[in-house]
Amino acid sequence: MSLFIQQLLNGISNSSVLFLTTIGLVIIFGMMDVVNNAHGEFIMIGAYVACNSVNVFHIPFAAAVILAALISGVVGIIIERLLIKKLYGKVAETLLVTFALEYILQQIVRMIFGPENQTVEVPLEGQLIMGSVSVPYYNLVLIGLSLAVLLLTLLLFYKTSFGMQLRAINQNRDMIQCLGINVSKINMFTFAYGAALAGFAGALIAPIKSVYPGMGPAYNVDGFLVVILGGLNSVIGAFASSFVINESITIMSGYMSQIVSKLLIFVVIIVVIRFRPNGLFSSKEKR
Repeated sequence: MSLFIQQLLNGISNSSVLFLTTIGLVIIFGMMDVVNNAHGEFIMIGAYVACNSVNVFHIPFAAAVILAALISGVVGIIIERLLIKKLYGKVAETLLVTFALEYILQQIVRMIFGPENQTVEVPLEGQLIMGSVSVPYYNLVLIGLSLAVLLLTLLLFYKTSFGMQLRAINQNRDMIQCLGINVSKINMFTFAYGAALAGFAGALIAPIKSVYPGMGPAYNVDGFLVVILGGLNSVIGAFASSFVINESITIMSGYMSQIVSKLLIFVVIIVVIRFRPNGLFSSKEKR
């Protein structure tokens, strides 16, 4: 029983990390129809900013996380203005450009920081012990921050005029342009927000994951899986599917090999998508 509870708690922690690294992709891919293959590289940028801010400039980790989000957001604005702005509605071209951008960003980071792995100390040591199970304090921080990001994103997209306009663009871009709304500006800030969340996630996972130039693609695979299962433009769906996927894999890994547990989850996802092709929490289709 203690093994099950320990795996359950580990699964919650892992699911929080998955959600943090995925929410930016939900916004850029699900809400903007931009197939962003370079999403993992925004996570990489955030991780490198955090590592070097703490190790080189001795900035407190909390400030380094905020700085990572800001820098990733600025990089997102630059990329959106220079490249993505001209490719909205062109899926194949966007796929090719962001695929190339993925390798360009990797090589830039490799030239600046080298190919070696970087590390940063866990900012909060210790663990909460409850009988025979334990949870590191930093994992509790990650869980709390994932809930905070979820709440902030929901408030932004569903309780502000910016979010209302973004959802309207998602439904019918041409009509919104006819109404005089600055679609270009909304697209820029939305892309920047998604990139900033990716950088924020990268900074947070830097103490517990390997930081190296090629770390991004793995997060792309998990991210697209979460987006497709939860629903392309559903923030709640991304949150729920993150927990469904990682919690199931973590719990089953305690009783069988991780490869078999992942295989079983992929089979379940295929079955779900067969009957719910738009995802578990998909909203209305665009008109």
